[in-house]
Parts: sequence; structure tokens; C-alpha cells
Amino acid sequence: MKAAELFVKCLENEGVTHIFGVPGEENIDVMDALIDSPIEFVTTRHEQGAAFIADVYGRLTGKAGVCLSTLGPGATNLVTGVADANMDRAPIVAIAGQGSTARLHKESHQILDLVNLFEPISKYSTQIRIPEIIPEIIRKAFKTAQAEKPGCAFIDLPENIAGASIEKMLPLKVQAAVPPTAPIGKCASVAEIVNQAKAPVIMAGNGVIRDGASRALVDFAEKLNVPVATTFMAKGVIPSSHPLSLGTIGLKAKDLVSFGFAEADLIICVGVDMVEYHPALWNPNRDKKIIHIDDSPAEVDAHYIVEAGVIGIIQDSLERIAAKARRRPDTQIHKLHEIIHRELAEHSEDTEFPVKPQKIVWDLRQALDKEDIVISDVGAHKMWMARMYQAEAPNTCIISNGFASMGIALPGAIAAKVAYPERKAVAVCGDAGFMMNNQEIETAVRMGLDLVILIFNDSKYGLIEWHQERHFGRATKIDFTNPDFVKFAESFGAKGYRVESTEDLLPTLQEALGDGTVSIIDCPVDYSENMKLTKKLGSLVSPI
Repeated sequence: MKAAELFVKCLENEGVTHIFGVPGEENIDVMDALIDSPIEFVTTRHEQGAAFIADVYGRLTGKAGVCLSTLGPGATNLVTGVADANMDRAPIVAIAGQGSTARLHKESHQILDLVNLFEPISKYSTQIRIPEIIPEIIRKAFKTAQAEKPGCAFIDLPENIAGASIEKMLPLKVQAAVPPTAPIGKCASVAEIVNQAKAPVIMAGNGVIRDGASRALVDFAEKLNVPVATTFMAKGVIPSSHPLSLGTIGLKAKDLVSFGFAEADLIICVGVDMVEYHPALWNPNRDKKIIHIDDSPAEVDAHYIVEAGVIGIIQDSLERIAAKARRRPDTQIHKLHEIIHRELAEHSEDTEFPVKPQKIVWDLRQALDKEDIVISDVGAHKMWMARMYQAEAPNTCIISNGFASMGIALPGAIAAKVAYPERKAVAVCGDAGFMMNNQEIETAVRMGLDLVILIFNDSKYGLIEWHQERHFGRATKIDFTNPDFVKFAESFGAKGYRVESTEDLLPTLQEALGDGTVSIIDCPVDYSENMKLTKKLGSLVSPI
């Protein structure tokens, strides 16, 4: 058999159903081997798009998304999506073709040291130097990528190795270590700290979703009567409508939920990765007692000195702590739920045009079912989506917030439709982020996907303008021009809509969601609301 055939057989053995990527000269043996494989190769229009699709697929399913490129520039195009997946804890296996091992020792066309290039942005980075180790490398790559905390495994496959003939070999058995259960004694100690607290609050992070512990978290909060705030990446782990939900924490500015943390004497951090929201922002005086509940030990940080920690399966830990902890009386923090939800609905009937970002987020929520999926790109709109989109289920509002890369939304929506074809998927983009990977419209149309791309259009780098105005009172070099997005959509065979009045937004969303194809909605946005929010938050006083 050919080594590339063994390589593909090993991918099949890992349960891979899709590979996203761009064919090239140095990966042609793998491409040829895929012809007779049940694995579907999805040709993307750029390797960054392929990496982002694999990234979001991994985050949504818990199974490693797989992307493939050729050597040199193809591989470097993977870097941003790979770095995003690795920092946002999404399992991904990135594969790049490479030149023959006979020329790796010298200056040669398109040759880069890819293993060292990817090493800082992956959990495991290696090159296959002889065909016989393919089963071991594939097994280790998936085991490493999918282990808590997940991330990227990178494989460099030289063309002469891929094309080599070898005796028939079999993939290795798929195995994974069973995560440890929480020590009973530790759980009892943590429960006693909770019992002694006067005003505890829970911060839930993305680890709760990765562990499948959302239901356990809600049960824990309900039994103890402790309010819950989520990070941007954990939206939906407790339904936004739940009376114990405080919404999302993560803005650098003081927000309503911040007063809950200021009031609290104990912060129970469950599955929180430090890249989601730095503790210096919610524990500036280093005076909060912190409980750390996760699969992994706490990161070392001066603002995150743990009073007690429980390392093990999150669901198990929550159940064991809850068994020993007492129900808490209501505190002032509990009042925040109603106050926050009143603010979320403040612009629900707004008709001013261009559309306020708060109104766009409100109408989008009304147009979607609880299990439908939105993928937010990065930009000014991300701050509004993170703050105001009311997620009712986990993994229904995907926000890149560790690496926070622009360009993720459209590839991410493709991933959502591959993973969950029965659900609606919406890519929520700024005009700048949309233009960074708009070529994947063709990929989505070719695949026959039905998804909606909602563009917040202000013809600016709106988030950068926001920062410039806050720091200097003026903005520079943030303006650009856009194509006619309706004609742009139609040129790809997609449908295009332009929102001409605020009253048109909700019916346009509803129509686009029912189109059965790729639809793009160009929605002018009034980002004067950005600085209004900054001023509002700057003068905010505690309502509790």
C-alpha cells in the first residue's frame, strides 16, 4: 500500500468525516487516496477559511476538525485559524504537505521549517519522517488535540513519504484516558467555603461547554441559589432567561454584571480559561476568595490566588460539592437579573435608522430558535453580541475571544451547517471582518448550504474607531469603501438583501432564514451608540 493510503485509513479510524482545505502539489498523494475514502474533502477558497471551519467544527462537536494545505504559503495561510483554535481550546488537526526530505536540509523552493513554525501555536507539532510511524503520529495527534484542554496538533507530511510504498499496516486502537473524578475530601472543603460565604457568585467559562456540564452547572446554581455570569465563550451554559443568570461578563469597562462581582465575597470559577477574561479586571484588589473548579489546575496569576481548587470532571465536581453545600439566601446580587434584562429589551421597539446595534441583536434573537447557531466575527458588533445576545443553550453563540481573530464568522457558519445541518446558522459580521474571508461564500454555495450572513455595515473599522475615540477623542485611518453587497452576493449565486428601514430588519431576517440557500443581509448600523455606551458605563453607579 501507499503511505498516503495508510494516512487516510488512520484518519478514518479516528472518525474523521470531513477534511477542509486546498489541494496542492505536495499533498496530491493524500488527495488521491481520499477518492476511495468515505471522508468528504471540502475544497475551500483559502487555507485560512479551511482552518477556521475546522476550528469551529471542533468547538461545536468536541471532535477534532481537520484541515489540509500544501507546503510553504499554503501552510502559512493556516496559521491564523490554527492559532485561534489553539488559544480558544478547540480541537483541530492541521496537516500540511511538505517538500521531499531530500531537500529539507538546504535552501529550496517553498521550503519552510513548518514544525518549528507551528510549535508555539499547537499542543503537538511533528513531521512524519518514515511511513511506518504514521499510525502512531495520527493517533497521538488526535489524542493530544482532543484531550482537555483541547487545541491544535500539526502534522508535516513530506511528499516523498506520502508517495512511498510500504507493507500493509493497520491504524492503532482509539483510546483516551478517563479524566479523574473529583476528590471527595476536596469537594467537602470547597462546600464549607461556600457555606461560609455571604455573597457568592459563579463565573462559568468555556470549559463547562467542553465538559458537557451545562445541565450540572444549572442544577448546582439552583440547589445553592447562587447567581451565574458567563464569559463570552460560555454564553448559553445557563439560559439567559433563567432567574439566576447575570448575563455575560467580559467587557473591560464597568458593566451592570460587574457590580455583582464587586458585591461578591466569593467567586466560584467553573471551567474558566484565563484568556476569556483576565482576573485583574474582576479582582483588581486581589481581595476576592476564589474557588477553581476545572479539569486542569489554575494558571499562575497574581490576581488569581485560589482559596481552594477541585480538579476533575466538572460535572462530578459540581455534584459532589452541591451534596455538601447549603442553599444560600437571596442577596443583592440576585436583583441584577431583572435589571439587566430590562436593559436588553430597551431598544426592542426602536425604529431609528441606521439601525442601532442593540436593535439588530434583539431582532436577530427574535428570528432564531433556541438551538440555532450564531457565529460572531470580531469587531464592534462582537461587543454588542457578547453583551446583549440572549443565548438559551450552550454552543449557540460562538465568539472567538481568546485569540479573537477577524474573519471567523463565515467559515464558522459553514462548520455549523456541516455539524448540525438541521439548525439555522447565521454569520454575524462587521463589513471589515466579512471582507477578510468572503471568498468562502462560493464554498457554501457549492456545498448547497443554507446559511445567513448578517453584515453590520458602517464602512469603517468600527471597533478601532471606538478605541481611538475613547483614548484620543478623535479617529484616524479607519474608513474604507465596500462593494454593493447585494450584487456581490448575487455574483456568487447567493441571495442579497439590503435593509432600508429598521422595520424591515426582522422580516428580512425571517425571509433570509427560509431561503434554503446562502443569503447576505446588508444592514447599515449606527455606531454612534458605541461611544454612548462608553459614556453610560463610565458614569454607571451600582443599582444594588
